[in-house]
Amino acid sequence: MDIVARMVNESGLAPLIPRDVLFGNPDKVTPALSPDGTKIAYVAPHEGVLNVWVGPADGSAEAEPVTDDTDRGIRSFLFLHDDRHLVYAQDSGGDENWRLYLLDLTSGDAELLSPSEDVQAQILGHNRWQPGTMLIGLNADDAQLHDVYRVDLATREVVKDVANPGFAAWLIDTDLVVRGGYRMQPDGSITLLRRDLDAIDTDQEWLPLLEIPAEDALGTGVISFARDGRSMLMVTSIGSNASRLVRVDLETGAQSEIISDDQYDVAGVWLQPETLEPQAAVFAKDRNEIVLLDDDLATDLERLNALGDGELSVGRSERTDRRWLVSVAPSDGPVAYYTYDRGSGDTTFLFHHREALTSYELAPMEPFVFTARDGLEVHGYVTFPPGLPRTGLPAVLDVHGGPWVRDQWGYVPEAQWFANRGYLCVQVNYRGSTGYGKAFTNAGNREWGAAMHDDLIDAVEHAVGQGWADRERVGIYGGSYGGYAALVGATFTPDVFRCAVDIVGPSNLITLLETIPAYWQPQIALFHQRVGNPATEREFLWSRSPLSRVDDITIPVLIAQGANDPRVKQAEAEQIVAALETKGLPHEYLLFADEGHGFAKPASRERFYAAAERFLAEHLGGRSQD
Repeated sequence: MDIVARMVNESGLAPLIPRDVLFGNPDKVTPALSPDGTKIAYVAPHEGVLNVWVGPADGSAEAEPVTDDTDRGIRSFLFLHDDRHLVYAQDSGGDENWRLYLLDLTSGDAELLSPSEDVQAQILGHNRWQPGTMLIGLNADDAQLHDVYRVDLATREVVKDVANPGFAAWLIDTDLVVRGGYRMQPDGSITLLRRDLDAIDTDQEWLPLLEIPAEDALGTGVISFARDGRSMLMVTSIGSNASRLVRVDLETGAQSEIISDDQYDVAGVWLQPETLEPQAAVFAKDRNEIVLLDDDLATDLERLNALGDGELSVGRSERTDRRWLVSVAPSDGPVAYYTYDRGSGDTTFLFHHREALTSYELAPMEPFVFTARDGLEVHGYVTFPPGLPRTGLPAVLDVHGGPWVRDQWGYVPEAQWFANRGYLCVQVNYRGSTGYGKAFTNAGNREWGAAMHDDLIDAVEHAVGQGWADRERVGIYGGSYGGYAALVGATFTPDVFRCAVDIVGPSNLITLLETIPAYWQPQIALFHQRVGNPATEREFLWSRSPLSRVDDITIPVLIAQGANDPRVKQAEAEQIVAALETKGLPHEYLLFADEGHGFAKPASRERFYAAAERFLAEHLGGRSQD
């Protein structure tokens, strides 16, 4: 190992990027223009804590902080269409019981809109057509169900609008009328229910509109109601493999296809802000592909693509749709933000999300594809260390969470961290990941710790077979489902990996499913169908739990857990740590008393990444910052 460490450290790697540049607070992120176009807001540190800043959009004066959080920081906000307020969300210690605050942009006063204790608030609806109203969801009466409340922004009055009859999510039209909802059935299928189009009242019966089979549940969802309220845009995989963009008649349920791809799901839709007509669809392939549906945007897209090689995102919150906020995210540099004037065609650079990254050499993320042992085509990304030969490298398999999401091309701080420290970073969209059509997603059903893990092992074999990775120096790393995969790697396949890093990962699928947050209960059938049912399949779930095979661990394990995690409870970490201690197996355990499902505070991130960096260097031979 000493020889390995010396080889990596003396090999001409790019200068070491400090951890606080990669994982500290960003400089400025998530900018937005106010609907009237007069203000710009973003999230940035104020006295070391992330807060919301607001300033004139024309740059005539400097932005100033309008919130004063001193603890976990504020990461999300929304300008409201009354042109007087913005709303932002906070939780406590990572418990995800989000509280909503209404901030008066004139006085600077913030007012709590939702209960402060043990209630989760959600923003359900607000738009230009109802500027003085906002709909929010609160699970105040039943922890499992979010009822709909109507907020009068002028008076601050919050009144219950509709009680939840068992919906996992709501359907709300552009007039902020509750039109229906999603109800999950015991078999994992979903029924979309609605009220009559022309006689909506609180006593009306909910009528079935669309039955979504369980196999299509993850690939089907409503995008937007039409302005006339008589149709809606959806993505759906019903009748196809990949999710298509369709228009659904709310009276008959009839569908008309707008755009589709044989293999890839529609991952995003650009809507004309005033008419809500679709103007472009985004397919998340190896790189995002934006397909125009409206030629009026052809010149705009051409101008924006000229800004640089990166994934393009557009914010169209300004009411006239003349000025856009644009971000360009390369894989080997910081995210750049611009304003774009559609009339003149001018773009104005605003800022990078982390300016310090421009001083360092970053590594490009490269797509790759391989064939799994059962013939399934699997996609992923590799990031090579700059300055090293692309052969025989120590490697880290970085497993995404979810699992029903996917890795995408772009700036990923962990990938840059691994590459800068001398490791090949391997990211895999294993079966069960979304975006590649329902057959690929559904191939992950009931395959936790089995075929889903086989895909990870096959990716390692592919990297070794290409000559990229040294078979004897591969670590596995991940958070949430990725943390579970890391524990599976340590228990089910310890001969493949040199070490494992688990961040908030479950160790026991039985206790995981028996302790999910109350507000996930309306969709528990999804977990039962895709993972297993602890009421009827305890033996099966135990067999797929890392805790069941703790005796097979032969490699060092680093475990990190947030004490307030509502999704993967602290007991998930404590169970396997206790077993490791009892058996005298090598491990390290980091418990963060004021964190939840991930680490929000810069001090927590520094503590974790410093420990993980040292741990990986000790066992894989990369370099680390003192």
